[in-house]
Amino acid sequence: MTVEAGLFALILAAMLALLQALALPAAHLLRRPGIAGAIPAAAAAQALAMLAAMAALIHAFVVSDFSVRVVYENSHTAKPMLYKVAAAWGHHEGSLLLWATLLSLFGGLTAFWRQGLPAAMRLRVLAVQGILSFGVLAFVVITSNPFDRLIPAPMEGRGLNPLLQDPGLAFHPPLLYVGSVGVSVAFAFAIAALWRGELGPGWARAVRFWTLIAWIFLTVGISLGSAWAYAELGWGGWWFWDPVENSALMPWLTATALVHAVRGIEKKGGLEGWVVLLAILGFGFSLLGMFLVRSGVLTSVHAFAADPLRGVFILGLFAAIEGGALTLYALRGHRLAGRVAFAPFSRDGALLLNTVLLTVACGVVLFGTVYPLLAESLGLGRISVGAPFFDATVLPLMAPVVALMALGPLMTGGRDSLKRLAPSIGIVAACGGVGAGLGLIWSGAAAAGFGLAAAACGGVGLALWNARRRWTRRRTGMAFAHLGLAVALVGITGGSQMAAEAIARLPVGGAVELAGRSFGLVEVREVPGPNYIAMRGTISVTGAPDLTPEIRRYETPPQTTTEAAIRSTLGGDTYAVIGDPSPDGTVVRVFVKPLLPWLWAGSALMAMGGALALASGIPLTRRRG
Repeated sequence: MTVEAGLFALILAAMLALLQALALPAAHLLRRPGIAGAIPAAAAAQALAMLAAMAALIHAFVVSDFSVRVVYENSHTAKPMLYKVAAAWGHHEGSLLLWATLLSLFGGLTAFWRQGLPAAMRLRVLAVQGILSFGVLAFVVITSNPFDRLIPAPMEGRGLNPLLQDPGLAFHPPLLYVGSVGVSVAFAFAIAALWRGELGPGWARAVRFWTLIAWIFLTVGISLGSAWAYAELGWGGWWFWDPVENSALMPWLTATALVHAVRGIEKKGGLEGWVVLLAILGFGFSLLGMFLVRSGVLTSVHAFAADPLRGVFILGLFAAIEGGALTLYALRGHRLAGRVAFAPFSRDGALLLNTVLLTVACGVVLFGTVYPLLAESLGLGRISVGAPFFDATVLPLMAPVVALMALGPLMTGGRDSLKRLAPSIGIVAACGGVGAGLGLIWSGAAAAGFGLAAAACGGVGLALWNARRRWTRRRTGMAFAHLGLAVALVGITGGSQMAAEAIARLPVGGAVELAGRSFGLVEVREVPGPNYIAMRGTISVTGAPDLTPEIRRYETPPQTTTEAAIRSTLGGDTYAVIGDPSPDGTVVRVFVKPLLPWLWAGSALMAMGGALALASGIPLTRRRG
């Protein structure tokens, strides 16, 4: 009965979403304003219904109810409980249900948002969210029912892809989905503003608040996903410019630009049209990610479905939502033209330029991701666009972003002068010069990376010093976020430009030299796991504890995975993997990745900075009056 209750809750949520979408137009057509009063209640009820549906699916996995098709196809009784729960969103139907649940939950939370937002605007936002929810829920019910039954029920399930049996699966997708879905709130606010051609400080605060939430979760989700790939896939890298990775990066770049651009409206007005366009594009990239993952156009560990009907449905949904939004923007965007001019050489001018650069970088990522798919669909042949293209195009665009990040906060809000700013520029440049000088020991790319990171740290320190008597949570949050990006840049530069690698086929007792240390194969033995058998190698390291990488063989489903052994210190990672043992020896591959843990530390600092900035928009005490 739990499964049927979940299906009922899913259909009920779709009906409530339709009510939420149509109540406001009905109130205007029938001239009965009271009908619109049902919208917040419908949004809250829809969120509760979707939570019930998601809970029903998780329960089916926990109790191993193999009469449910997705449980049979993605679970097994021998699987650890953590992966039984995580398997609820480790496939197309479940991940889409989670996506729809989060979309409804954001709508329910928006229904209670009151801070400085006119009631009429809030109702329009909720109506737009109802349209979005109904479109996604219609897709779930029509093409991707997670509660489909199998009769008779099998006695055992097929199990989950072993690559996904990792703690990262339990946290990476939900956190990433919160961010991807969270940008829908900014989209709804943008359409609501275009609807009546009005916005103001309350609108800007709401957009900033919800976009910051999305940005924080996107940051954490992307970071966890890259850490999972680094630890689980055994190739020693953390980012591959995979199309699905890019589909998460694009909303992050747009959300970063949006958080900064909306500041102009909050302070004194201006950039209204640009902010609305960024909000529209941000959710468009989120929908594009849904299409890439679920349409079958990609073959990837990230991809869930290969059903053409689903791909056509998502493409139609994407075209309807984004096409309709951009058409509305073309027709009404001129009403939002800001009357405030920004001086080019000012904090606001630097901020605007940075948002443009971030958007251009996002456009380059979009081109590199979609062009091979378009070329193949048009019969132009199979074209590969990989890391060399993105490194050569996106990274040069991000360099001035970091430079402006260092200097922008040091400028005044109005027109600034080079004479006043010259001492600050000198300090930032000196910090950058020291970093670049250290980086030149390894390569020009290392000099650029360390130089930009050091300049950014110098800018953060100087900005905090200048604002020491005007300390606010927002300034502190900005400092943490900017410092986090600088720290992450140190990790990226060290892990890529200073890394060393060695590979050898070793007998037991053999060794390979790397970075002044000896890595010796001590033994290879069989070790049983909870639902696999592992061949575990023990590798001695000069002056450090042993590393124990594994080759794991799963029976359900039958598959072999590589489990890297990673030892992290402040100075970097020592990373080892092994291949299948043979009479000739065992292939041992070792990496030394200096400073790479700084990448994860920087991501944590960025998220912490976003949380502090978010807290600046939440009053600590209730306002009177």
